[in-house]
Amino acid sequence: MAFVITSPCKGEQAGECVDVCPVDCIAKGPDQFYIDPEVCIDCGACVSVCPVDAIVEEYEMTPDQEPYLEKAEKFFGHM
Repeated sequence: MAFVITSPCKGEQAGECVDVCPVDCIAKGPDQFYIDPEVCIDCGACVSVCPVDAIVEEYEMTPDQEPYLEKAEKFFGHM
């Protein structure tokens, strides 16, 4: 499982999550930050620093958040 950055990040792009990630799996995209699901170690460090509560665990996603996992996979070339 991995963490997923969802809609509250769009437009906000605060970036605190990048600074705390121990495996550098978060990258800035054109409209939001993305977490690489194949690199994320599920530590949760990013969750506590996100000022807009945009980061959720993959297994806790609601149906309306599922496209954000697909966007991350496409962004990192995993699809």
